[in-house]
Amino acid sequence: MSLSVTRATLRGALVLLGFAVAGTLLLASTFQLTREPIARAEEAAKLKLLNQVIPPELHDNDLLADQFLLPPNALLGTDEPRPAYRALQGGQVTAVAFEAIAPDGYNGKIKLLLAVSPEGRVLGVRVVAHAETPGLGDYIEIAKSDWIRQFDGRQFLPAAAAQWRVRKDGGVFDAMAGATVTPRAVVKAVRKALEYFEAQRALLLAPPANGKDTAR
Repeated sequence: MSLSVTRATLRGALVLLGFAVAGTLLLASTFQLTREPIARAEEAAKLKLLNQVIPPELHDNDLLADQFLLPPNALLGTDEPRPAYRALQGGQVTAVAFEAIAPDGYNGKIKLLLAVSPEGRVLGVRVVAHAETPGLGDYIEIAKSDWIRQFDGRQFLPAAAAQWRVRKDGGVFDAMAGATVTPRAVVKAVRKALEYFEAQRALLLAPPANGKDTAR
């Protein structure tokens, strides 16, 4: 290889290295600049959902600050620790909100957030994320339909387990004609989440240690 060719090759390599370094620095700078705004936006969205399922009169604490982690559990459909939130009034637990996943939606997983009273009654359920077919499955979103409000005030009782199905299957929950896969998956996920609540009631309703919630 001639000296001129070697020099040209080295020059080309240095140029590529320069672009790679510049690109990396640009990405790193962008990440640093956007990390906090993104985190704040995510926290705001999470708080908005929490305020939808936990009435403000039920708590005098910061729901986001008083969160803790629940370990993965088949009843919740989770395979990694997920956050839970205690609502406190005068230091007493008045509600707990936690996530559950319906794994069998029409187009995959449906992520839910539900809040439950100490008596085991549903205070509210909201869909956090889904990939259901627009127009058929997206009516589970509160912004598009009141369908999800069917769970409000309900409680899971083993003797009445058969009621926790859509009407087409003999249960009490309405479902959109021609699109029963999605509501069927959500009803089952909420029912299993309430079973989890009953099984883990002591953990979920335990007051925060030292008057302050911490991740467990």
